[in-house]
Amino acid sequence: MTTPTTSSRRPTQVAGPAGDALTEAIELTRRLRLPHLRRQLTELIPTARAQRWDPAELVRVLLAEEAAGRDAAMLAARRKKAGFPAGKTFDVWDEKKSSIPLATQSALRSLEWVTRRENFCVVGPSGTGKSHWCEALGHAVVEAGMTTCWFTIEDLGVLVRRHRADDSMTKAMQKIMRADLVIVDDIGLLPVSPDAAEGFYRLVDAAYEKRSLAVSSNLHPAGFEEIMPKTLATATVDRLLHHAHVVVTQGDSFRLTQATAGEGVTPLN
Repeated sequence: MTTPTTSSRRPTQVAGPAGDALTEAIELTRRLRLPHLRRQLTELIPTARAQRWDPAELVRVLLAEEAAGRDAAMLAARRKKAGFPAGKTFDVWDEKKSSIPLATQSALRSLEWVTRRENFCVVGPSGTGKSHWCEALGHAVVEAGMTTCWFTIEDLGVLVRRHRADDSMTKAMQKIMRADLVIVDDIGLLPVSPDAAEGFYRLVDAAYEKRSLAVSSNLHPAGFEEIMPKTLATATVDRLLHHAHVVVTQGDSFRLTQATAGEGVTPLN
């Protein structure tokens, strides 16, 4: 009886000298789409030989490099897709300078409210860290392996106008709802256009009890009827606040404080 061969699992050519084997291994990583492993091959194989690693250890290290590289690439892709405006994270957030209570900051940063599909509204004067906080939360969501997307209120108006012609707004909202967290920034600075008001309502309605929303505003949601039609404002706020954590920021503008102290620019030489 003929013993089964394992040729189907081996390269078509028998490995020759070590250099030829390495070249063939690199080519196989291209075929198998293992770019991160490939980058480490030429460095790790001589190290493994010199230190007499167990073959299983070499395989483990190479696969770990590939996994880490893929995780980093996926994280970068989620960040890019989110559309964050400034790249502000909690790394540059000074929790002690914020008027948000430390216990509240800690609870929100746990992201449990996102997994429960609850909403978050941060309200307060300009320059008190609302946008920074929302963006940092968005980055934290992305780093936790979830997805987010960022809009200004007028972005939603543009979305409505773009999809009104072919009546595809429902499909556009379904696409947005694939994100675990949707952030709408800077409401209340200016009157909201009719298209933006419609887009905001459609977003809140689509997300209601299905996805989490984070909203920053200079105006408390209870006063949204001052900047958008009353009927739409009432329906929007009713859904937005039903399962929402509302935080009010206070104090002077961080930007104005830094500017007054001469910290807003690098001194000229």
